[in-house]
Amino acid sequence: MPDSVSKTESKNSQSTPLRVAAIQLNCSADVEDNISRTVDQIRQAAAHGARIICLQELFYSLYFCQAEDHRHFQLAEPIDGPTTQRLCSLAAELKVVIVAGLFERRAAGLYHNSAVVIDTDGSVAGMYRKMHIPDDPFYYEKFYFTPGDLGFRAIRTSLGKIGVCICWDQWFPEAARLTALQGAEILVYPTAIGWLAEDKPVYGESQRNAWQTMMRSHAIANGVFVVAPNRCGVEDHIEFWGSSFVCDPYGNFIAMAGATPETLISEIDLNLMDVARTHWPFLRDRRIDAYQDITRRYRDDPALEGTAGG
Repeated sequence: MPDSVSKTESKNSQSTPLRVAAIQLNCSADVEDNISRTVDQIRQAAAHGARIICLQELFYSLYFCQAEDHRHFQLAEPIDGPTTQRLCSLAAELKVVIVAGLFERRAAGLYHNSAVVIDTDGSVAGMYRKMHIPDDPFYYEKFYFTPGDLGFRAIRTSLGKIGVCICWDQWFPEAARLTALQGAEILVYPTAIGWLAEDKPVYGESQRNAWQTMMRSHAIANGVFVVAPNRCGVEDHIEFWGSSFVCDPYGNFIAMAGATPETLISEIDLNLMDVARTHWPFLRDRRIDAYQDITRRYRDDPALEGTAGG
């Protein structure tokens, strides 16, 4: 096949493994080509036994947020638009769950960076809208996307409860925690992240390591599996580093991609969550009575003066 498929076995000895896939592709300006290549990889992943198949952020287009250009709004679709409908038909045909990142047109002048979770019968099980919207050099997302208003969710599918956060969300432990507290068993992070040319020689390795370390820490702290599909290839100013991965509730890499198009297929067992959480009982020992100030911007907020902890 044109894009390699990597298969690794989970190290745990649980009896009911489930295969998950993370599809890592490079994108072009040809939307139909991007979708067709993705569909081909979904089919191949399913043929190799994958039941939950996760796509990268904004999977059907170039990462257009490198410039503020009104023409890019033409790429957006309603959440029930033709791309979702095509994926729904594919999910029903293959009996798989698909997690897909989309550019959502909610209404005139109202757009979101969203993800849709499609169940094995082709129905939309749920959706998520990206909550944290960056505004960095060549990541000008605030120009395009309204922050999400659905909160952090665990979406029930026939294969388990899936929580989705998108790219910049991955740096916030609050997002992972709240998603896990909704019952998510797998956290999926559709991503578009890479290096700027001037940063790579000095900061490149640290940036990629930090990205992986943050999500591995979410897996550990919450006792969940993490699937992080990232795009690859060079688009204008950004070299997307790929390095998509799957990790277990102990933060161990089950599989990790390189820098080229690749589909990871990994076996996981959701029963491992209970083993991890009873050995590392972080959820049991949370001091929910002492966390009120987490909703403050910072401790020197004038609103805290004269109050306990101010």
